[in-house]
Amino acid sequence: MKSFLVAVLALSCAFLYAEATEVKACPSTKSMVPISENTIDISNCVKGPCKLKRKTNVSINQKFTPTEDIKSLTTTVFAQVLSLPLPFIGVDGTSACDYIFAEDGETKLGCPLKAGVPVVYKRSFPVLEIYPKMSLTVHWELQGRGSKSVTCFEVPAKIV
Repeated sequence: MKSFLVAVLALSCAFLYAEATEVKACPSTKSMVPISENTIDISNCVKGPCKLKRKTNVSINQKFTPTEDIKSLTTTVFAQVLSLPLPFIGVDGTSACDYIFAEDGETKLGCPLKAGVPVVYKRSFPVLEIYPKMSLTVHWELQGRGSKSVTCFEVPAKIV
């Protein structure tokens, strides 16, 4: 009986971890990897608006498979507030290569990415105390050379 309960608990935890966050494709961006071919997990958020608590870290795990070889990746992240893009300090414009892992999520790969090989992008970022409490849309995009969109999603959020 004890082993049965342990198995049920383990399966329940695995199910909770495996539940992806509902996100939308970026409306003005055509990405190499469509959002329907991504699995995105944002910590403590299954469905928007995601609550981003100030003075905490939020983690993002994004699984995708590039359709062509990619030499380098840059992270483009901003909050869309009243039609104005406000960059996430310390994340926007940084290299995404240091945050690319193999499909197992443990083996660090970095760049370049190979066509047809699944990868996991794992990133965490601070929600700074200076951010005002407000509702916004988070735009998260990984770009290759020449600002070519590899993958892009948006999710409603609220800084609390």
